[in-house]
Amino acid sequence: MKKIILYSLFLLSLASLWGCKKDNYPGGEISAYLPIYDLKNIHKGQDVTLTKENMLGSTSITGMVVSDHSGGNLPEGLLVIQDIRRLGLLRGISVSIGADAANYKPGDSVVIKVEGAMLKRKEGILQITDLPANAITKVSSGNSYLALRVPISLMLTKPKDYESVLSVVVKGGFDPLPASGDVLAGDKVLNDGFGNITLHTAANATFANTPAPVLANFYGIVFNTVVSKDSLVPRFHLRRGNDVVVLSSVIEIPPVIITGFISDVKGADGNYEYIQMMATKDINFAATPFSVVVTNNANASNPSGYPANGWGTGNQRTFKFNLTTGTAAKGTYFYVGGTGKMINGSGSTSMSSSNWIRAFNYTTTDGDGFGAKTGGLFANSGNASGLAVFEGTTVDASTKPVDVIFVSNGGSLYTPGPPAVGYKIANNDWYDVKNPITLEDQPFYRQGSNTLCLGYATADQGYFNLLGGEYNMALGRWTKARTQTNFLLTKQSPITEIEGEGATKLK
Repeated sequence: MKKIILYSLFLLSLASLWGCKKDNYPGGEISAYLPIYDLKNIHKGQDVTLTKENMLGSTSITGMVVSDHSGGNLPEGLLVIQDIRRLGLLRGISVSIGADAANYKPGDSVVIKVEGAMLKRKEGILQITDLPANAITKVSSGNSYLALRVPISLMLTKPKDYESVLSVVVKGGFDPLPASGDVLAGDKVLNDGFGNITLHTAANATFANTPAPVLANFYGIVFNTVVSKDSLVPRFHLRRGNDVVVLSSVIEIPPVIITGFISDVKGADGNYEYIQMMATKDINFAATPFSVVVTNNANASNPSGYPANGWGTGNQRTFKFNLTTGTAAKGTYFYVGGTGKMINGSGSTSMSSSNWIRAFNYTTTDGDGFGAKTGGLFANSGNASGLAVFEGTTVDASTKPVDVIFVSNGGSLYTPGPPAVGYKIANNDWYDVKNPITLEDQPFYRQGSNTLCLGYATADQGYFNLLGGEYNMALGRWTKARTQTNFLLTKQSPITEIEGEGATKLK
């Protein structure tokens, strides 16, 4: 499939200005081709005839065909083209030409004379109509074309912008989860962790009986439907069977998820930092041990350089807590950290009644198995910190966590080698062991697309990093990706401020 993915939703555009002396400017010529971005802005809610005047002197549009009617799943008679001629923004438009739309293929470059045609919203879709038969000229075929990576949330909030644009929903899954024998046919709720959209597959589409995957990338075109006079609802249409790139047919549910932490309390940090987690099932840690590792990549942390043993590097780079006693019920929070057990450092609200699975004075005691005693588990320099949860208590360079999150990106974190060295990541709402676009292996933080990180909060203020999201147990995935809220605690803050509204929830 000859397409190029745009990883950014907004590209920088460059504008050049020319100066000249008065009465010495030779004049300019209006381009015959109006960008689709400007064309769509002509429509103000009412049908409008396209003229040279309202098209600013232009008479035509040009673009790349992205529609493909061979799969039988696009609105009949619509030729869909897109361009990126204005402000670096990819925009598309549907052109009503009847049965001839099926004669064009993705990658065809076309010029369309639209002067005198009608721009209207018909059956919810903004389209050009009333074109003469000779209005379209095919310039070339087999060209590369763009597919825009768009979170569903943007499709929902800006339906006009992404209408008639070839887009890709990355790491999409269905709600409810497909049962054995379920196929694509029909209207299904597609979720990517940012929102829900209807995926429409016609009963007579050539791929209608394709098994519905657990997790996949979905390439398709957004078409709008009208639910009221001023309200548009987008619907996502695949074009053909290979527009579904299956990522997984296996559900992986992490038994423990990271929901928050405090890395810099008000006052001295030593023995007061802690990590908040949630159990996604009933856990008896004596029967099923886990471990939590914090990495500190401040410039002064030793050993320096890339972490040769990954999360198991030890000394001042990584510090481990073994979780081998206690219990946590499904859907409840539990804590790991210093024996201070206070919400925001010395003299603050006590958290001793909370469920502490492992706590010891890490300023006087080395970590469980590795990690030198320290005055601070997390980096406060702006360099990267991270924390990961592992099944079992053995952690080395090859051990993959069940959940992981990083703060900032400075320091020696990853090198491709050979051999490759870095911190292993988990498949979660922030990271992917396999690149979801290229499908290349990327098991480390800062490798490939694994570049997301939390922002570093101002030092010595007492910010709790609240990671609010929604994990759906039935679907085995994050249906609302975790977002960072730097919640400023006081010395009197109650526990409800870090376990209440805005905190991670199981569904």
